[in-house]
Amino acid sequence: GKPAWCHYNNDPKNGLKYGKLYNWYAVNDPRGLAPVGWTLSNDADWATLIYYLGGQGAGKKMKSTSGWSDGNNGTNDTGFTGLPGGYRVENGTFLNLGSIGIWWTSTESNTLNSFDHYLALSGSLSRSSSPKQRGESVRCLRK
Repeated sequence: GKPAWCHYNNDPKNGLKYGKLYNWYAVNDPRGLAPVGWTLSNDADWATLIYYLGGQGAGKKMKSTSGWSDGNNGTNDTGFTGLPGGYRVENGTFLNLGSIGIWWTSTESNTLNSFDHYLALSGSLSRSSSPKQRGESVRCLRK
């Protein structure tokens, strides 16, 4: 239940490209993860973005133009530059670097889980509910 972050495989070199992976407690830490003038995205923000981009087909528009396994890059039409930074599961294992980009929302789904959104190799953009201990990327919004 304490805020924490790491780099993929605990390797700072991965942080240069993909940034940090945060648990959900860091996302909602009262000290604030977002810089001044910014806020962390909530589930409603993601729903608005998906709607604006035309639904679930929005994923390809959000994926970066490089870095995805097997050349499954996106068009980055949105400027989101969604990188496949993978994630860290609750037992400390790192998974899916190069094939999944996943971002927390600040919205809880229940006491143990929170909503997140992820881009997959196929170009899909999906919503899930994951354990709060998991390490995932975050995306800030300008206020």
